[in-house]
Amino acid sequence: MSFDVAAIRAEFPILSRQVNGKPLIYLDTAASAQKPRAVIEAMVSAMENTYSNVHRGLHTLANETTELFEAARKTIADFIHAQPGEVVFTKGATEAINLVASGLGADLKPGDEILLTGMEHHANIVPWHFLRERQGVVLKFVPVLDDGQLDLEAIPALITSRTRVVAFTHMSNVLGTVNPVRQITDMAHAAGALVLVDGCQAVAHLQVDVTALDVDFYVFSAHKLYGPTGIGVLYGKAERLAALRPYQGGGEMIGSVSLDAITYADPPHRFEAGTPAIIEAIGFGAAVNWLRGQDRAAIARHEDSLYQRAREGLAGQNWLRVIGEAPGKGAILSFTMEGAHAHDVAQILDRYGVAVRAGTHCAEPLMTRFGVTSSARASFGLYNTADEVDAFVDSLIKTHAFFA
Repeated sequence: MSFDVAAIRAEFPILSRQVNGKPLIYLDTAASAQKPRAVIEAMVSAMENTYSNVHRGLHTLANETTELFEAARKTIADFIHAQPGEVVFTKGATEAINLVASGLGADLKPGDEILLTGMEHHANIVPWHFLRERQGVVLKFVPVLDDGQLDLEAIPALITSRTRVVAFTHMSNVLGTVNPVRQITDMAHAAGALVLVDGCQAVAHLQVDVTALDVDFYVFSAHKLYGPTGIGVLYGKAERLAALRPYQGGGEMIGSVSLDAITYADPPHRFEAGTPAIIEAIGFGAAVNWLRGQDRAAIARHEDSLYQRAREGLAGQNWLRVIGEAPGKGAILSFTMEGAHAHDVAQILDRYGVAVRAGTHCAEPLMTRFGVTSSARASFGLYNTADEVDAFVDSLIKTHAFFA
């Protein structure tokens, strides 16, 4: 199977538009990826032809929509080498982490420890801080080295007999660092701790096998995976989900309800209270099916080549500071420009049609670690081209000249 970037681009309608009179160069995929026509058409078709609520009706539309909804769950389960019953639909990775933190938190006691890292997205920090504030749980953090790698040698001393959860990102949304998930998981499990992995960045760029990784929980969102917003997934080992308390109450998640007592449905429906994001789930399944139809290894090589081309094009520019240079990192280029704020850099680049992210990237502790208040970030996806990288480099050099 060959990888043809021109053919790929033709499947993304938005990439044909212009911004400020320039061809759009979209380098913000780490924040949210664009959508291929297959996803758009699947969602439109569901609304035009089969839409109904799921799991509740016996009529034809209800049955058809339920089949599409549950087919999406199976598609996503297959994608990460899980079973459908281990895949919970959530509003996104943020809700998935909150769901786990809430469920596990009910059994945590003051002095119990949760180990995080210094490179986490706020979504994998704040829910655990809730437990620190409300229940006296102790948070510890694995340090980040100067090149953006985790200090793996520090982990054994940070994991103690009181460690209950180890939660960390598979791929940093700022640094692009790919963490050794199985190695960290083995250390956590040896101490009896559970493991939750934030896979939002990794799942779009790496081939993820949650069974081989042996993680207890793995979360990701559709919108970074070329799918729609408003939906994500919590993967949990069957026995872990079965032991987890419900996060929300309402329809769908119950077994029976009386005035005196309730029983709960089995996972995954136990954690899917209310009417779910039906159309979005169908679009999520379509995105995964579309991505599975591509040559993932060729995509990985293509994305890495784009990153390397950008680094080579910017070599020797002493006004540029790159943040995160870990070996084997993903195609994410975070940087600061001497004499210019990241927000201003992003606004000037936008004049050239180049879309990059600027700010803290929901990772303030990491910004503090590297002594900056913000950074700009160019993130490359499968639809980006070498010509776009060259245009980005040229635009960035012109932007520096503007501030010089």
